[in-house]
Amino acid sequence: MRSFWRNQTNTPRFPLLARAQDTYHTFSASGRALFLFFAGLLVVSVVGLVYILNAALLVRVPAHGGSLAEGIVGAPRFINPVLAVSDADRDLSSLVYSGLLRATPDGDYTDDLAASYDISPDGRTYTFHLRPDATFHNGTHVTADDVVFTIQKTQDPQLKSPVRANWDGVVVTEVDPETVQFTLKAPYAPFIANLTLGIIPKSLWQNISDDEFPFSDLNTSPVGSGPFKIASISRTSSGIPSSYELDGFSKYTLGAPYLEHVTLRFYQNEDDLVTALKGGSIESASSISPAALSTLNGFRVEQAPLNRVFGVFFNQNQSVVLRDGAVRQALNDSLDRQALVAQVLGGYGTALSGPVPPSIISGTTIGAATSSQDQAIAKAQNELTRAGWKMGPDGFMQKVSGSGKSAKTTTLEFSLATGNVPELRAAAEYVKTTWAKVGIKVDIQIYDQGDLSQNVIRPRKYDALLFGEVVGRELDLFAFWDSSQRNDPGLNIAMYANATADKTLEALRQTSDEQKRLSLYQQFAGELSKDNPAVFLYAPDFVYIVPNDLAGVDLGFIETPSDRFLSIRGWHKETDQVWPPFAH
Repeated sequence: MRSFWRNQTNTPRFPLLARAQDTYHTFSASGRALFLFFAGLLVVSVVGLVYILNAALLVRVPAHGGSLAEGIVGAPRFINPVLAVSDADRDLSSLVYSGLLRATPDGDYTDDLAASYDISPDGRTYTFHLRPDATFHNGTHVTADDVVFTIQKTQDPQLKSPVRANWDGVVVTEVDPETVQFTLKAPYAPFIANLTLGIIPKSLWQNISDDEFPFSDLNTSPVGSGPFKIASISRTSSGIPSSYELDGFSKYTLGAPYLEHVTLRFYQNEDDLVTALKGGSIESASSISPAALSTLNGFRVEQAPLNRVFGVFFNQNQSVVLRDGAVRQALNDSLDRQALVAQVLGGYGTALSGPVPPSIISGTTIGAATSSQDQAIAKAQNELTRAGWKMGPDGFMQKVSGSGKSAKTTTLEFSLATGNVPELRAAAEYVKTTWAKVGIKVDIQIYDQGDLSQNVIRPRKYDALLFGEVVGRELDLFAFWDSSQRNDPGLNIAMYANATADKTLEALRQTSDEQKRLSLYQQFAGELSKDNPAVFLYAPDFVYIVPNDLAGVDLGFIETPSDRFLSIRGWHKETDQVWPPFAH
C-alpha cells in the first residue's frame, strides 16, 4: 500500500486543475452546491450552443431512396428509340435508354455515354469518344459498334423510323471501339440535337431481321443504358402492358438516380387517369387538359412552356380573300391573345407574336393588350375599309370589283380547318367570334386527327388551318417556313414563299454562333411580320402534377412530354444532413 501511494505522489499534476480543486475544498457545503449548479448549467449551455450551431451549419442534401408512381394515357408498343411513336413509348425510352448526349432542362446538352466530342472546323465532322465504363443494364459494355448499329437501323428505310429524316445523308463510322465519327454532307448546326438518340445494344438486336424488328419482345422488355432499368412488367389478359416497375441503375454514366423505384401505370383515357390520381393509385401525371385541371384542386402543379406554336396558317393558293395583305393584317391585329389563353387554356399558356415559343427566344410573347378589344376591332375594320372593303347588309365585309354587268361582289369569308380536340375547337370558336365582330365570316371545319393529316394537311386542302407546330431545341425553322417545304412531306403549311427568308433560314441552320443565329432569326422574323402568312396565337404550357414530397423537379425546356424526365436523376424524396464541405 505504501508503494502504491508513493507512486501516486509522483503522478504529474496540472496546476490550474489543482488550484481549482483546492479552491473547491475551501467552499462551504452550500457554496459547493452552488458551484456544482452553475458548472452543470455551463455544461448544458455549451452543449446546447454546440447543438444549435451544428444544426445551423448542416445542410440538407438529396439521399437515395423513395419511389414514384406515375400515370400515363395510352400503352407503350415500341420502347425503342428507333421506333418510338407515342408519348408512352417516348416516356419509357427516355428512362431506359441514354444517348451520346443528354438534353438538359435549360436547353443545353451534357455528355452522357460520351466522355467528350469534337467538331471539325468546317462543321461537317463530329467525333465522339465513349466513356470506357458505360454499360447496358445487362452488364455488357457500350461500344462504338452499338452506336453505329443504332444509327444504321434508324436510317434503314425498311424500318420507317420516325426519326429517320434526322439522319438522312449522315455517314457514321467506328474509328475504334470507343470512338465514333459522324460525317455530314454540309454544316448543320441543329445536328447536335440528334445525338441524344438512345443507343440500343447490338448484341441483343443484331440477329433480328427487319421484318421481325417491330415485333420483337425487346420492344416491350427493353435493355438500355439509361438511369432506370426494367424490374418487372404487369400485363392485361390480352398481353398489353398495364404497368412497369423500374429500378434505378447504379452504373448509369451520370450517376445513379436518387429515386430507387419508379412505377408507370397506363390508362385508356384522361378520365381514368384523373380518377386514379384522385384515388391515390398514382402520385403524378402530365399532359392533363385545362378542363380536367380545374377538378384537381389541392394538387401540386408544375408548369413550363411547351415547345409548340399554335396559330392560324393561311393557304393563299386556295383562298382568294387571304391573298389580300390588308385582310391578313386585320386578322392579326383584331385578336386578344391573352384573353384567348385565359378562356381556352385556363391561363395555362403564353400568348405569342412570333413563330417560336418563349422557351427558345425571349421577346416573342405578347403582354397585356395596350388597347381594348373594341379598339382593336375598330382598327382592323379601318384597315379593311382603306383596302376597299365595306360592311355588307349581312354584317360581313364585302368588296366590289369591276363595274356594270361585270361587277362582282366578294364576301370576306373563308373556312378554318382544325383537329377534333377540345382546346382547338374552343380556340377556333374564339377566333371566329372575334373576326365576326370585325366583319369577317369564318366557317369552322372539324376533322379527326387522322383525317386532318391525310386528307387536309398533306394535300393542302384548306383556306386556313388552326394547328400546332413542334419547334425543336435548336432554332431550325427551315421545315416550317422555307419555300422548298410547301408541299408534303414539308411542314410549310402556310405555303410561305419569300426568297430573302429562304436565304436567312439556310444561313441560320449552318451557323453555330449564338449571336449570329439570333441576328438571323430576327431578320427572318422581320420578313414574316411584313408578310403575315399566319396569325400566331399561343404556346400551351406543359402541366405536370407531382406529389408534395418530391423535390428536385426541374421542367425547364419541354419539347415533348418525355422531356419532363430530363432532370429525373436529381428527383428525390429522401434527404440527409451533412456539413457544407460534404454537400457535393
